[in-house]
Amino acid sequence: MRRRLMGHIMQTGNRSGFTLIEIMIVMTILGILATLIVPRIDIAIVHARESVLKQDLFTLRDKIDQYFSDHGSYPPHLDSLREAGYVRGVPKDPFTESSETWVEIYVDSGVFDVHSGSDLVGIDDVPYNQW
Repeated sequence: MRRRLMGHIMQTGNRSGFTLIEIMIVMTILGILATLIVPRIDIAIVHARESVLKQDLFTLRDKIDQYFSDHGSYPPHLDSLREAGYVRGVPKDPFTESSETWVEIYVDSGVFDVHSGSDLVGIDDVPYNQW
């Protein structure tokens, strides 16, 4: 409904927009949802890093075995795998974010096994350096 008052049009009746109460309710709902989602994101990130660690350990161990099969001895260090063309580069440990922190397990002066250099504990309560 419109009324003309001294050359101006004034609107009466229905107003569009949100009330303060409506905005506060929406903000409360968003806050509750945010508190539920954030911990799940953190867990998802840890799961992703654990998956990368498992894959890297599998790959490094497989390449160590291939090196042994081809040369009859274990590589002197992990970088030997790169030098011999078995890997493009030694991957970074997803928890230490360094390719220099891998713990190399030696036997007969060669790398027999490899573990993470992280001192953190996994979701399954097993330390990453024991994987």
